Amino acid sequence: MIRRRPRGLSEADRALWRAYAAEVVPLPGRELPPEVAPPPLPVVTAPILVAPPPPARAWAPPDIAVNAPPSGLDDRRWRDLRRGRIRPERTLDLHGRRAQDAHTAVRGFLADAYADGLRCVAVITGRGSSEEGGVLRRELPHWLNAPDLRRILLGAAHPHSANTGAVHLLLRRRR
Repeated sequence: MIRRRPRGLSEADRALWRAYAAEVVPLPGRELPPEVAPPPLPVVTAPILVAPPPPARAWAPPDIAVNAPPSGLDDRRWRDLRRGRIRPERTLDLHGRRAQDAHTAVRGFLADAYADGLRCVAVITGRGSSEEGGVLRRELPHWLNAPDLRRILLGAAHPHSANTGAVHLLLRRRR
């Protein structure tokens, strides 16, 4: 039987973990230990050409798409959201608004709903007059994937396949 030595984390993995852990509030008494400084680099006399490692990015949740099952949400809850069984606690109707006004309204609406501890809200964009749908319906997924809004959303789905002008949004729980 061959025993394998446990492999350590690379510096890029450590940096990615630190960026993720910096956004999480630890439980009382469970704070992260202080960061250990990396050992000093050895002195190299001959120049060695090496590509620099890629910069570590801060953790960001995956993009959200309407009617696509998101990661981190169980199948039962997703099915209930997709079939309209989870009733929205608040609704925002965007009919008759310009895109810029609607964008501002969606951001404020979702921030208020999250601050109030709501779990499910509805945004009504309307179906639009063209085959591709209206401007608001096309733009809503882009607005939802903005970094500040994406962090508070779990999933988005049309509550009924015949009504693509309404989107139910499942919000994360406040911590």
